[in-house]
Amino acid sequence: MQLLAVGLNHTTAPVSLREQLALAPDQLGQAVQAARGWFARIDARGGDEAAILSTCNRTEMYAASDVANPLDASAHFLADYHKLNFAELRPHLYMLPHDAAVRHAFRVASGLDSMVLGEPQILGQMKDAMRLADEAGGLGTYLHQLFQRSFSVAKEVRSTTEIGAHSVSMAAAAVRLSQRIFDKISDQNVLFIGAGEMIELCATHFAAQNPKNITIANRTMERGETLAHRFNGKAIRLAALPEQLAQFDIVISCTASSLPLIGLGLVERAIKARRHKPMFMVDLAVPRDIEAEVGRLDDVFLYTVDDLGQVVQTGLESRQAAVAQAEAIIETRVQSFMHWIDDRAMVPVIQDLQENSEAMRLFELERAKKMLARGDDVDAVLDALSKGLTAKFLHGPQQALHRAQGDERARLATLLPQLFRGRR
Repeated sequence: MQLLAVGLNHTTAPVSLREQLALAPDQLGQAVQAARGWFARIDARGGDEAAILSTCNRTEMYAASDVANPLDASAHFLADYHKLNFAELRPHLYMLPHDAAVRHAFRVASGLDSMVLGEPQILGQMKDAMRLADEAGGLGTYLHQLFQRSFSVAKEVRSTTEIGAHSVSMAAAAVRLSQRIFDKISDQNVLFIGAGEMIELCATHFAAQNPKNITIANRTMERGETLAHRFNGKAIRLAALPEQLAQFDIVISCTASSLPLIGLGLVERAIKARRHKPMFMVDLAVPRDIEAEVGRLDDVFLYTVDDLGQVVQTGLESRQAAVAQAEAIIETRVQSFMHWIDDRAMVPVIQDLQENSEAMRLFELERAKKMLARGDDVDAVLDALSKGLTAKFLHGPQQALHRAQGDERARLATLLPQLFRGRR
């Protein structure tokens, strides 16, 4: 089995490409099953493991496979599954084997590979990815151990370093950018589209600025009302956006919709109704909720998740010491995990040795019992038993030594005496 990680993230691909590979939580199980089927078509022996992590910043497949060229197979699967041209996708992919894949998983879980350094949301997303992969039958010994150790490493990094102490969240960055457009958030009407974790975080940050009012637009009215109640706001249905969008000065959107919810025409009409009063919009969704063309309008300030990522990089220098400490912890844990994998690789060899040894023992034991049954002297039987076992155990090594030549014979001549040097 070879461990690997193949995917793209905010550092290797723009949001326009990331949204083409993005998968909603309810799509992950089917994708995991498709990945395992892809490996099975290459090698009918099966037994391959797969899990997929998909967030606004990344889509990655983790796998354990014994097919030939598993990295290349995984990359082609991502292109095929998403109906993308492989030659165009390949330059944006990272393809990480063995310890590099383990190191990457540990860094992702710890928030070191995030757009917001040290952000905690990714850990929950990885746990969800593991659960969904497990439900889809994608987890086996290797990936289960990889994820469990990733979570353990992340906990150690967060508890022993200051990696998240100065983290500037996307939500805080959205507030900061809006303050460049509007002098006082307290005079603005704010609309949040969606009711997930990111929207809740954004609403918390904006609520601290005491906006004129807060509105939650969500597909499920009950969930929208629950979140709106927390911030003394109101809830509306997504279907009401065409009539009400013009009322809002600040719009923050983050849903799991596969298609844009807000198009160019809708915003053009809203701006006209507002008599060209500026509108600040943030699209944190991948795939995007707001059509990119909206950003071309003169009175609209549209920011994507990548735009906010540039804002949160401020203050990065002050966290470099914590990063170095976290990387040191991760490197130690990677070596420990690779040692575990090496031990796992020896299990079949050890089992084979044990089975062969047991067969030899049973053969000689049965021969000794027959000798005793016919009345042979006990000491003679025990002597024959010991000599028989010794001859059988030494037969394989002696034959290997006789067949070997050159450097191989020299290595065996050094190794075999060490293996058979017992305690006296």
